[in-house]
Amino acid sequence: MAQSILEVPSHEWDRVTQCGSPFLEYPFLAALEESGSVGPGTGWMPRYVLAWGDEGLLGAIPGWLKSHSYGEYIFDWAWADGAARAGIRYYPKAVVAVPYTPASGSRILLASDAPADTASLLIRGLLDDAAAQGLSSVHWLFTDSGEQELLAQEGHILRETIQFHWRNRDWSSFEDYLASMRGKRRREIRRERRRLAESGCSVEMMEGPDLGDREWEAIDRFYRDTVARKGGQPYLSPTFFSHIRDNLSERVRFAAARHDDTLVGGALFFERGDRLYGRYWGCDSRHRHLHFETCFYAPIGYCIERGIRLYEAGAQGEHKLPRGFAPVAVHSGHWIADERLRGAVEDFCAAERVHTRRVVQMLEPHGAF
Repeated sequence: MAQSILEVPSHEWDRVTQCGSPFLEYPFLAALEESGSVGPGTGWMPRYVLAWGDEGLLGAIPGWLKSHSYGEYIFDWAWADGAARAGIRYYPKAVVAVPYTPASGSRILLASDAPADTASLLIRGLLDDAAAQGLSSVHWLFTDSGEQELLAQEGHILRETIQFHWRNRDWSSFEDYLASMRGKRRREIRRERRRLAESGCSVEMMEGPDLGDREWEAIDRFYRDTVARKGGQPYLSPTFFSHIRDNLSERVRFAAARHDDTLVGGALFFERGDRLYGRYWGCDSRHRHLHFETCFYAPIGYCIERGIRLYEAGAQGEHKLPRGFAPVAVHSGHWIADERLRGAVEDFCAAERVHTRRVVQMLEPHGAF
């Protein structure tokens, strides 16, 4: 068990994240800690479960000790409220996730030479630690669908919720992409893009190493402005993006929106392998359809051009459906210590799972294609 990613040599961590998410790479996790975005005072205390062998690190689970449920995006506020009403202490709890990041991916990180039972040993190690600390629960968020069976075998309740993802169907260009849509959707998108261009705005997809001081300062400014507009609190400290610039800029993509050569808005993405992940967007001045262009159309065009297979644009979003995204079930797993609370959560997740699948089936015919 490690209480900081900095306790693990970076080359050892790289052994278990060769094919993983950019959000579980060493520089991203280190940036969270070194910027103070996680750690004391944030409600996110690192607690990594590690499996070591003679050759080095064999496996890891990115765990966190939580004193609240903010920044998770798989919502359990009703569970916490129900626990309180029943006199059950819900916090602290353990969470397996990437802080503030609603992106799916493997949560059981394994080296290529890890023995077959390493994943099960890691899960049991986490559960043993939770029991020893008297935690109410362990929550695995945005897990890879392939991990669900293993979590179920280890006594976890499985949960399904909805996101909207874009998948590449081997379109040759953005026009080819539009041509595959229903006429109404195609005309709407062309109209939105035309009106934005007529307003004097243009959007350029830029790569992290090409971003200058102005762009990086804008990324932080846009993030804080968007959080303020929504009445939230900024989870990421002001130095977080500086750490990303210095150590992980090769994963960064930025949709830079300009009006008469002035940077007026933009959206931040991370790319690894054949996946693009949308994270934050914001603007200094309002321009109609700017959000759609920076968060949807420009990155989709980028994905088509680069052959990227999957674009996850983050939480929320039935408004994504007519723009080419499809509803998909996202997975989580939950271990509950108290039998009374466990029974209630089990019933809730069973009913929610039926509802989620019905909603996916209901929405699919109303997509863009």
